[in-house]
Amino acid sequence: MSAFDEKALIAELKNTDTQKIAFARLVKEYSEKLYWQIRKIVLVHDDANDVLQNTFIKAWTNIDGFRGDSKLQTWLYKIAINEAISFINKQRQHTDIPLDDADNYMINRLESDSFFDGDAAQVKLQKAILQLPEKQRIVFNMKYFDEMKYEEMSEVLDTSVGALKASYHHAVKKIEDFLSRPD
Repeated sequence: MSAFDEKALIAELKNTDTQKIAFARLVKEYSEKLYWQIRKIVLVHDDANDVLQNTFIKAWTNIDGFRGDSKLQTWLYKIAINEAISFINKQRQHTDIPLDDADNYMINRLESDSFFDGDAAQVKLQKAILQLPEKQRIVFNMKYFDEMKYEEMSEVLDTSVGALKASYHHAVKKIEDFLSRPD
């Protein structure tokens, strides 16, 4: 397999003789993309690494159930996003943070993360993004940062293209309003 060939990789993943080597190739191919998608949700480097590891564990244990109805990348994104959301929800439960303080908690964690090297403008943008409802935040990140097409987002999030466009539009408006406020 010279260039990345998803169909060949899927076939190798389904074959018990080549499954382990193929899975190592899958991890190499998708780790960075998935890491950054997860990081935009959980914000903190160490948490993103934990969620990424859980994502690959879930992919490994469920690879036989992958039917090929979507692209492998889409399937992995769906797992990663679900794992990241589950992680955030568990974290909120364990910390007993009131819902209205959750955004401040997340910003404090981001600012204290030694791997975050953003300037004041990036912190303000992250604060604006954290003000969004969870679904709008995910849609905004996928469209704005990852430049993902609405059709692919629709497969990952099981939502219509029209609903995604509306979510993105509302998210952009809210972020613009937040960023235009004086500090």
